[in-house]
Amino acid sequence: MKNSKSLKKLVAILIIAITFTSCSNDDDNATQTPTPTPDTLNIVETAQSVDDLSILVDAVIQAGLVDALSAAGDKTVLAPTNAAFTAFLAAKGFNSLSEVPNDVLTQILLNHVIAGTNYQSSDLAGSTGYENTLADGPNSTKLSIYYDGTSGVSFNGGAEVVIPDVATSNGIVHVVNQVIDLPTIATFATTNPALSILVDALAYADTGAPTVPYIATVSDGTAGPFTVFAPTNDAFVNLLGDLGVSALTDIETATVDTVLLKHIVGANVQSSNLVSEEVTTLGGPITVDASAFTLTDGSGTSNIITSLVDIQGVNGVVHVIDRVLR
Repeated sequence: MKNSKSLKKLVAILIIAITFTSCSNDDDNATQTPTPTPDTLNIVETAQSVDDLSILVDAVIQAGLVDALSAAGDKTVLAPTNAAFTAFLAAKGFNSLSEVPNDVLTQILLNHVIAGTNYQSSDLAGSTGYENTLADGPNSTKLSIYYDGTSGVSFNGGAEVVIPDVATSNGIVHVVNQVIDLPTIATFATTNPALSILVDALAYADTGAPTVPYIATVSDGTAGPFTVFAPTNDAFVNLLGDLGVSALTDIETATVDTVLLKHIVGANVQSSNLVSEEVTTLGGPITVDASAFTLTDGSGTSNIITSLVDIQGVNGVVHVIDRVLR
């Protein structure tokens, strides 16, 4: 009888112990904090985590842009590799990054940042166009950058994306194989295939005398600034047809020189600052109609192509037109 009572007491103790343990485990499960998910790195932290971007990180620190590139907000950043920076420094005659003046370095780096949007490589695939970077141009403008997504993705005719779509907490990073120098008018004329005949015309005019000289001037970042009304290839083809010739070289260089001068204004005038009035180009007067977005000279009227305006370089701005002025 005594053993029966002892057994009953042991069973009761075990039931109490099991019940207490079960309640304790339930309490623990109810109060347990989930394992935190690591925060996504920002642009600077992402670059710091990649060995092949170490010179870029050093450049950002030297230029004092860490806070700007760590701040919240959409950004598309083109990140040059160490090899790209090494080649750029050598081409510019610098032995090390520290030799680059900070104001110059700052603008170079800002020329790799498209603010306000996170461009995936798929957004650019199959298309070409222009965006503005954070780098400064004349008259408080921002410099343009030309993208070409027709075969891979490249910028300003040289920097190719080698690692696309690196997600960060404040933007998208595309690793590129070239440092993108500050663009000139020549940069945009030579990188857009639709303006190749204009480049040919500039080079041909330079073979004559007198000449501006055109290629040297539009390539010189310290020249100008100028406003260039740039005729498309189709515009030049139509001009040759009107003149009854088959090639630019069938026209005297002096005539080509005169025609080209009529497309250049000695000031940086963005499309928002165009007014309806007579404007003096380097080759004579033309009439601007700011509401119709047209230019008129003695031979007719040309349309300014609204999707191809305000292409801003360090030495001037380009507006593409559909007819050659003469």
